[in-house]
Amino acid sequence: MYGLSLLWLCPLLLPLMFAMQEMCARIGIVTSQGLTANMKKFFPRPIIYLSVMLLIIANIINIGANIAIMSACAQLVTGINIGVLAIIITSTIILMEVFVPYQFYSKILISLGFILFSYVIVAFLTNTDWLYVAKHTIIPTFIFKKDFIILLTGYIGTTISPYLFFWQTSHEVEDKLENMDFNHYAYHRKKLIHNMRLDTFIGMLFAKIVIFFIIVTCFSTLHMHGITNITSSSEAALALKPLAGEWAYLLFSLGIIGAGFLGIPVIAGSAAYASAEIFDQPESLSYKFRDALFFYSIIICSLLLGLLINFSDINPVKALLYAAVINGILSVPITALILILANQKKLLHKHKNGILSNIFGTIAFVAMLTCTTLIIYFFVKGKL
Repeated sequence: MYGLSLLWLCPLLLPLMFAMQEMCARIGIVTSQGLTANMKKFFPRPIIYLSVMLLIIANIINIGANIAIMSACAQLVTGINIGVLAIIITSTIILMEVFVPYQFYSKILISLGFILFSYVIVAFLTNTDWLYVAKHTIIPTFIFKKDFIILLTGYIGTTISPYLFFWQTSHEVEDKLENMDFNHYAYHRKKLIHNMRLDTFIGMLFAKIVIFFIIVTCFSTLHMHGITNITSSSEAALALKPLAGEWAYLLFSLGIIGAGFLGIPVIAGSAAYASAEIFDQPESLSYKFRDALFFYSIIICSLLLGLLINFSDINPVKALLYAAVINGILSVPITALILILANQKKLLHKHKNGILSNIFGTIAFVAMLTCTTLIIYFFVKGKL
């Protein structure tokens, strides 16, 4: 709809999303506890309960939206009823997350994620004005319209997302407990933080590269040809037609389905980690089902409730956008709590936030607070 108008967010968001994820990972490495467990030490219980409740609600909507778009893509390829496909996809994810270690099957499915690099290839196959692209990458564009603000909030909400905060903190704890030699704790902690920063930055960089080329490709293939209101997965798949031709639907579908199978367990897992820590229940994807009943029950319930969304009349593409906007709004209070935690000397000691972490973390908070305020403004004005 807005062409390259959001492209400038790619370089801007890279340090912001890295700063937030690094804070969360550092908290996990130093304290050997997840985000909720650390919040319990400093914040009143009502604040923690409300934060986790909002996280679970946002995650369920996010899960439902992802299942919906995965099912729509699978229908493009198979022609099977979309409701049946949603049930099959949900059941498969439940079985994999509960009975197969995430670290194992993620290594298999991650290859499908590389399909997203198709957008990089398409960008160079089409007639792209790279000087025009460079201009929009460097110079911010802001349009004071309802649709633009919603897209802006959703865009940021896909990268600065609360579920990623909770997941990364707990995931670092799991990795640490699995791999660390406690006889050399101080040395390993320093090494873990160094490796985590490099790993996190590379991950965020690749994410931004892919997002950059998705925007450029969609501009060159869809926007320039007047296709500016995507309402279905088949319309979105057309962006890959210069590369795959009639196979564009298959390529697009495999990328979306692979990303969904990788991402949904993270979304559901983050809610389970947060909930289990509130009630001091066992929490780990490495546990067997019987050893972490509460933890796995939250995962299963989140997925089943997300599945129900698929039997409503909500459009899958719009559902993804709404889920991203909700994540963006929810990230405002969660980001504030993380910033406070990451500056606690008695919690992180010499590993508490430095100047750069605080600067980028504060910018992330202000950015999402501004977007949320504007959405409230349009709501009050009756334009939302």
